[in-house]
Amino acid sequence: MTPTVFITGATSGFGEACARRFAAAGWSLVLTGRRAERLYALADELSAHTEVLPLVVDVRDRAAMEQAIGQLPPAFSTLRGLVNNAGLALGTAPAPECSLDDWETMVDTNIKGLLYSTRLLLPRLIAHGAGAGIVNLGSIAGNWPYPGSHVYGASKAFVRQFSLNLRCDLQGTGVRVTNLEPGLCESEFSLVRFAGDKAKYDSVYAGAQAIQPKDIAETIFWLLNQPAHININSLELMPVSQSWSNFAIERA
Repeated sequence: MTPTVFITGATSGFGEACARRFAAAGWSLVLTGRRAERLYALADELSAHTEVLPLVVDVRDRAAMEQAIGQLPPAFSTLRGLVNNAGLALGTAPAPECSLDDWETMVDTNIKGLLYSTRLLLPRLIAHGAGAGIVNLGSIAGNWPYPGSHVYGASKAFVRQFSLNLRCDLQGTGVRVTNLEPGLCESEFSLVRFAGDKAKYDSVYAGAQAIQPKDIAETIFWLLNQPAHININSLELMPVSQSWSNFAIERA
C-alpha cells in the first residue's frame, strides 16, 4: 500500500520542502494551504511523481477543516503520517508593545489549528496502526526563553506538552508522536515575523549557515521512517553556529 502523508502549511518553507521530499519517495500527499495559486502550482508539479490532493483551507477555521477532512476520498481513509507544520510568529517587540491581534493569531494558528488537524485525523492514523506517526513542529522557543518570544514561545511550549500527552493517549494504537524543535532556520517564516522587512531578515541570517527547509524535510522523513517500534519523543536541533547566550542581568 502506498503510504500517505497529510502536511499542513504546504505552500512555503518546511511544508513545501516536506511535500517535495515525500513525493520523491513515492508517498501520496494531502497538502493544505491558504494560498490557492501556490498550492495548486505545487500540486500540479508533484502530481508528475505521485498522487496529490490539495486542500485550500485555513487551519484556524474549525468548520472548514472539519468539512475538508470529512470529505477526503476513500483512498485517504488511512494515513501513515501527519506533519503539523502550519504555524507562525508575528513580531519581536517586547510584550508591552505587542498587538493583541498578533497574539491571538499565533494562538489560533500554532495551538488551535494544530489541535483541529490532529483530532480530526487521529481516526485515520489509528486505522493505519503500527508505523503511523505525527510530527508536530515545535521550536527551541518552547524550551528556552528569549526577549520577544512571549506568545510564540508559549505556543510552542504548548505543542511540546501536547505532544507528550498525546503519546500517553495513543499508547496501544501504534501511532507515534514526535515534537520537532528547530533552532535558527532560514525560510519565509522569518520574513512573515519581520513583517516583510527583507533587510532585517538578511541581517539575521548573514554568515550564520542557518538550517534550511530541506534539512527539516529530511529530518521529518527520517522520523516517519523509523522502525514501527521506535518513537522519537522530541528532537531539538540547531545549526552549529547557534548556541545559548548568557543570562540577562539588570544592574543598578
